[in-house]
Amino acid sequence: MARVACLQTRPRATFGEAIAELLPLATRAVRGGAQLLCLPEYCGGLTSDGPLFRPPSAAENEHPVLKRLREFAADNDVWMLVGSIAIAAENGLILNRTYVLDDSGNVAARYDKIHLFDIQLSPQVRFEESAVVTPGNKAVVASTPLGQIGLSICYDLRFPRLYRRLAQGGADILAVPAAFTKVTGLAHWHVLNRSRAIENGAYVIAPGATGEVPGGGECFGHSLIIDPWGRILADGGEGPGIIHAEVDVSRVEEMRGKISSLSRGREFTLTLANYPDPA
Repeated sequence: MARVACLQTRPRATFGEAIAELLPLATRAVRGGAQLLCLPEYCGGLTSDGPLFRPPSAAENEHPVLKRLREFAADNDVWMLVGSIAIAAENGLILNRTYVLDDSGNVAARYDKIHLFDIQLSPQVRFEESAVVTPGNKAVVASTPLGQIGLSICYDLRFPRLYRRLAQGGADILAVPAAFTKVTGLAHWHVLNRSRAIENGAYVIAPGATGEVPGGGECFGHSLIIDPWGRILADGGEGPGIIHAEVDVSRVEEMRGKISSLSRGREFTLTLANYPDPA
């Protein structure tokens, strides 16, 4: 059994503002007994420019938010899921990268977002993450004392095959840090996260950013911790704050024993049937 906390933070324009938003919540969460702190997507800062997200970025070895969070993890003997920060890439774009930090502040795992948020909600509302971000191409399961954590970021949530691969690769917990838009969040956030938990018999931990993005747009909030049966254990609602829940990975084995869909999938072919069927 482990106590997990999601920090629900607001998008901030600069590294300094992001750090000032994160650390007081992290301190409160540790005082509340959390053994794993989970932060949202672009927790190191986020602004927007029309259809483009413009998070402040830096090289990994120079990133002030990562440096400060590594210090915090070591000082407080706590594991951290750094939902994502913007890392400068060699091609002039950025990487939208998750980090798992151990309780000594070491980087235990990295994951670069695979599926980029390129959507057209209406003639007036579109997002084009691929104009700014280089996609990753590797799924990652991080080993921690709390369990095996399958890593993903935000828009990945709409691609169930990724989560099935993570679960089949040993993930007990599926992490979904996000800066989900309010429009799509209202319609889809809860049902998609619950679906990923149910179909994989896994915990889902989904820390979400909340509130207005500097430059335009709004994040949905509603950080979630969901058990392997699809039951919501905690929901962050709107506004900054912290949610806590107890995670017992033995329940994952129990649920997968009852509904063994991970190991019972069958291969099949697809036929496009003509009408009327001549047979």
